[in-house]
Amino acid sequence: MFKTIVNAFKVKEIRNKILITLALLLVYRVGCWLPVPGLVLSKFSEAIGSQDFLTLISSISGGALSQGAILALGISPYISASIIIQLLTIAIPSLERLSKQGEEGRKRIGFYTKICALVLAIAQAVAIVISYSDCLNTHMFGFETPIWVIGMLVSIILIAGSMFTYWLGEKITELGIGNGLSLLIFVGILSTAASSIYSNIVGIFQGSYSNIIDLVVFVIALILIFGFIVFMDLAERKIPVQYAKQIKGRKMYGGQSTFIPIRVNSTGVMPIIFAMSLLTFPQLIMSIFWPTSSAYVWYSQWLGAGSWVYIVAVGLLILFFAYFWTQVTFNPDDIARNIQQNGGFIPTVRAGKPTADYLRRISNRITLFGAIFLAIIAIIPSLIFKGIGNGGLVGAFSATGLLIVVSVAIEINKQLEAQMLMRNYKGFLK
Repeated sequence: MFKTIVNAFKVKEIRNKILITLALLLVYRVGCWLPVPGLVLSKFSEAIGSQDFLTLISSISGGALSQGAILALGISPYISASIIIQLLTIAIPSLERLSKQGEEGRKRIGFYTKICALVLAIAQAVAIVISYSDCLNTHMFGFETPIWVIGMLVSIILIAGSMFTYWLGEKITELGIGNGLSLLIFVGILSTAASSIYSNIVGIFQGSYSNIIDLVVFVIALILIFGFIVFMDLAERKIPVQYAKQIKGRKMYGGQSTFIPIRVNSTGVMPIIFAMSLLTFPQLIMSIFWPTSSAYVWYSQWLGAGSWVYIVAVGLLILFFAYFWTQVTFNPDDIARNIQQNGGFIPTVRAGKPTADYLRRISNRITLFGAIFLAIIAIIPSLIFKGIGNGGLVGAFSATGLLIVVSVAIEINKQLEAQMLMRNYKGFLK
């Protein structure tokens, strides 16, 4: 990968794209550091740190939420909006038809997603202001200011920061390298991990020998987990497809062999996001409106992040959502129909419905292995890092964060290689 990056810098067009990407990422990180006026940062950081699920969201944004930064909400509203629109696309026939109308349909669905993201950003900003109203600074203008004025100002800044973050992600996708929204999460996770590792290195130089053991165990576990994720992320089942020869006019077409790649982890991190969002959403609502109720205490104890019931529930929900997401993204009937219309067939399998049944059976088997892999990644790393006994290192990487870091790194490497291949391809006339 490092060799690919070095070679990419030798191509002027790709180098400019990389520099634009780095510049926009720098703007994002500056926004994650600038504090929101109107917040008492010490009290706000302490309040956020007491909530496990808010700490997890903060780690994905590079600590912006716990620092009370302008871009504290990050792209979490857009991620939630994307999940909601995807689910509604299945449930509402008009949206399903819209999703099949090509580029125009995708633009329309993208517009609906932006509107939904704006609504969720407003809801999250208002909820944060209401829940942590004691952290608002009513003397920021030098005199006593009504708390609703400060709350409205903080809410507007948080909402604007969330939409600006989404705009940055779009610009990175348009002008730079890779998917902008994924890169923003990627940078946030790496910055959180770097801060945690740096604090442990400082502790080592200050004479804390326990930090040495924690850091070594953490790095070894991280390397092994990264290797396992890369191995599974690149694993795929290749289904051979043979195309018959066709004579059209005076030319002969077809007669070639190809394959259909079905990835083991074709669902990516979506099942983990769905499962964790479903379990943490009730806790988030109760923490905002009923923070001292017995129901909130019970839910935090038995279904809160880190409990055994939570771990088992996450594993089961990941298995369910893995199959659910596969049904959304992989349609064996359409693939079988396209193969038949182009004169192709899978060896030893009849065209038409038998081909669709064959693809569906293979997809279900591979999805099972992919779901088990996601469940292991979601549970085992948390238990390993929790066993280290260092809170900073435990929060450095989440299960979703591990998958995102590896997936984004692999995708960037593939895009750089593809763009360099296009630049170096001479064609038949040269």
